[in-house]
Amino acid sequence: MVIIPHMHVYRQSEDAFPGCMHTVLWPWILVYYLQFQTKLKAGHQMSEYTVKPYGDSALIVSFEQRISPEILSRVTALVSAVRAASFPGVVDIIPAYCTVTVLFDPWVTSYAKLREKIASLDISAGGPDTEEKRYIDIPVLYGSPFPEDLSHVAANAGLTPEEVVAIHTANEYPVYMIGFLPGFPYLGNLDPSIHTPRRTSPREIIPAGSVGIGGAQTGIYPVDSPGGWHIIGKTPLKLYDPSSEDPLLLRCGDVIRFRSVTEDEFMKIEANGGRLCT
Repeated sequence: MVIIPHMHVYRQSEDAFPGCMHTVLWPWILVYYLQFQTKLKAGHQMSEYTVKPYGDSALIVSFEQRISPEILSRVTALVSAVRAASFPGVVDIIPAYCTVTVLFDPWVTSYAKLREKIASLDISAGGPDTEEKRYIDIPVLYGSPFPEDLSHVAANAGLTPEEVVAIHTANEYPVYMIGFLPGFPYLGNLDPSIHTPRRTSPREIIPAGSVGIGGAQTGIYPVDSPGGWHIIGKTPLKLYDPSSEDPLLLRCGDVIRFRSVTEDEFMKIEANGGRLCT
């Protein structure tokens, strides 16, 4: 469908404006028309997301600014599509809640070239197109190392600690992004009944493996770190191992299931180097 914008050319008498004014104006009308059609076409193609420069060697793809499974599906689909395409010059791909940042080597490619290539990708199917979604069980010793935090979350929700554990282990949690610390997963789908405001006074050190609740989110501290979330348990698994070829246990798009374990089970996994015993 071709849309021709309406433009009225007002032409006074030849005495007032010697020469043919319409001859002078028509080139500008043509420029306006071509720009209008270009914007219309670009707006249709990019209606699902926007692409902007992010410094001199990166671009950022932004989807609708909300946290949802639908947006996560688009993010993971785009990440998978860019990886599969192996565009020359792409250095790294960083997914987040509703954005994907693509780092590139400016000596190999440019923002304009990469934007055009990304716009050509089909991510309409959603979800990880080339990678199978991973479901990962996370064993947790609940009530450790700060039993008072589990009691606080329970009291805030009007529940018992056992009920909090039952609720926390009942859901599946999508990994929306990795951030804050190497391997720290930001998880969705925390049951609203156990949403808990962050601590008014953050701790200086939270041990690696601590499972926390902060507001409407739950997550796992991969390394010793300061933090203000309420710690309801601890996993013996290593989420970040810098000596490993693949140092991160989790990635965007994974689905986590928490599983309550006894202290004996916890110690066996810990003694096995933070890996599940087989």
